[in-house]
Amino acid sequence: MHYTYTPKGVCSTEINFDLDENGKISGLRFTGGCNGNLKAIGRLLEGQDAKNAAEILKGNDCGGRGTSCADQLSKAIFEALNS
Repeated sequence: MHYTYTPKGVCSTEINFDLDENGKISGLRFTGGCNGNLKAIGRLLEGQDAKNAAEILKGNDCGGRGTSCADQLSKAIFEALNS
């Protein structure tokens, strides 16, 4: 299933990813934000368990904002898993 999420409080403006029937992440793409770092997150999480990835990324802070693109991704994943 494909998911699109609009992050809040970060530089990226959109997060897109797919979850398969086993809860594995694929095709993770960020629009905006720190291009190299966000591409790396996408590569690292390809084929990984979504719930585990969300737990790891949850609460990550960028520049004292109280959130980050990774934290927003965790919110997106939890939302997708609970939909």
